[in-house]
Amino acid sequence: MTGNRKQSKTRSKGSPGRGSGRGVSSGMDYRDRIVVDPQIRFGKPCVRGTRIAVGDVLSYLASGMNEAEILADFPQLTFEDIRACLAFAAERERRLMTIPVA
Repeated sequence: MTGNRKQSKTRSKGSPGRGSGRGVSSGMDYRDRIVVDPQIRFGKPCVRGTRIAVGDVLSYLASGMNEAEILADFPQLTFEDIRACLAFAAERERRLMTIPVA
């Protein structure tokens, strides 16, 4: 059983292993691209150098926009900025406290 657990953590859409740039172990470091400044957007996490909030980028993706459409609408963003927003959200999700079922 532990072998299956390890395999499922590193597998992603046909790209096995660490360093593939995909999946749980992608290693994307969002910290150099996502900033929290109380003076910008009331302290919401934003893409560095912009007033574009991480939540806005995630909302665009959730509504069906693809990366190319977002980049066309917001030329100050890069593909890596969008990936950083996703990595930030994934990290925040991992850190959420869960309440065990009693």
